[in-house]
Amino acid sequence: MADINKLEAFVTQVRRDIVRQVHKVSSGHPGGSLGCAEFISVLYQELMERKEGFDMDGIEEDLFFLSNGHISPVFYSVLARSGYFPVEELNTFRLLDSRLQGHPTTHEGLPGIRIASGSLGQGLSVAVGAAQAKKLNNDNHTIYALMGDGELQEGQNWEAIMYASAKKVDNLIATVDLNGQQIDGSTDHVLNMGSVRAKFEAFGWIVLDIEKGNDIQAIVSGMNEAKAASGQGKPVCVLLHTVMGNGVDFMMGTHAWHGKAPNDEQLASALEQNPETLGDY
Repeated sequence: MADINKLEAFVTQVRRDIVRQVHKVSSGHPGGSLGCAEFISVLYQELMERKEGFDMDGIEEDLFFLSNGHISPVFYSVLARSGYFPVEELNTFRLLDSRLQGHPTTHEGLPGIRIASGSLGQGLSVAVGAAQAKKLNNDNHTIYALMGDGELQEGQNWEAIMYASAKKVDNLIATVDLNGQQIDGSTDHVLNMGSVRAKFEAFGWIVLDIEKGNDIQAIVSGMNEAKAASGQGKPVCVLLHTVMGNGVDFMMGTHAWHGKAPNDEQLASALEQNPETLGDY
C-alpha cells in the first residue's frame, strides 16, 4: 500500500528542485513540470517495476517515455531522487557540456533517459514500438508514456494512436496531461480539440480519467485502475486533469509560466511554499 505521506514529502522536494533548477539559469519550463510532479513521482516511486541500475534494453522492467520533453526539470529531479544519477548533478541543469540539457537527449548518456524528446508529437510512437518489442520478447511488462494536451495538436500522435489500437498494443498506458494550457495560451484558444476522450475512444482505446491529477492518492488509484484495464486487446489512455504550476500559487493555472524562470523574490516565495523535506542539492 502506498505511503502517501512519504510520497507527499518526495513531491514537495521535487517542486523545490524544479524552481531552483530553472531559477539558477534563468531558463526552463516550470509550469508543466510542477503540474506533473505528483504523477511522475508516483510513477517512479510507487507504480513502475524497475531494476537496479540502468540499461537501454530495459528487459524485464516497466519503461517510461516522456514525450513533452520540455518538462525536463521534473523528470531530472525524479530520476535523480530515484537513484539514477547523483542528486548534486541537478546543479548543472542547462549548462554547457551538462548531461542535463533543456530537453533530454540520449547522446549525453544520462541514466534514465531512453529517448531524446521535446520535439513534440514523437514520444507516443516510440512508446508503441517499445510495447511491441516487449510482446515480441515475451516480456510481460508495461510501457508508460506522458504527453501534453497541446502536444496532441501534432499529427504524428494520431498515427500512433490509430496504429496502437489496430495492432492491439495492450501493454501500453499513455497519459495525457490535461492542464488546458500551452505556450501561447489556453488549448481551447490556440486550437480547440473538443473531447479528447471521444477522440481516443473513436480510435479504439480504453480511456480513464483522473480528475484530481495533482492528488497523490487519486493518481495511485487511477493508475492502478489503468494497469488493471491493460492486457484486454486495447491500449489504455489516462486523462490526467492537472493544474499548470501546481504547488506554487502565483504560477498556478496560467500559461504565463510555461517557459519562464522565477526571479530571486519569486523563487523565495516558491521555496517558502514548499519546505525542504529530503535535502536540497
